[in-house]
Amino acid sequence: MIPGRSVILFDGVCNLCNTSIDFILKRDKNNRFLVGALQSEAGKSLLEKLQITGDYLDSLVLIEGEKAYFRSTGALKIAKHLSGLWPLLYPLIFIPAFFRDPVYDWIGKNRYRWFGKKNTCRLPSPEEKAKFIS
Repeated sequence: MIPGRSVILFDGVCNLCNTSIDFILKRDKNNRFLVGALQSEAGKSLLEKLQITGDYLDSLVLIEGEKAYFRSTGALKIAKHLSGLWPLLYPLIFIPAFFRDPVYDWIGKNRYRWFGKKNTCRLPSPEEKAKFIS
């Protein structure tokens, strides 16, 4: 969708998701990722282009080219490109998703209860603005 860049769409009101995006942005030393809220117009537009329902909030969505990755697969593909030791998690991709995704789903189902949520989507700081899709 965006040449040379991957896009991460996340639940913009979820505190855990926002903290995860902060984590990713700090470790994206090669400036590979752009991010945006699933609830934003730009996020909904990207989902629509990929024929994903516009009210999708079940998981982060990693978009690479014309392909979307969800849940643990998306998270592991992101980890592969982060600085530090995070790429060492990528070999977990060889474990079938039906083993990995239940843990992801369990955290996802409880994320608001455990970590809370905001009333509105996150707004990027001036320093982050170039990393957010619009």
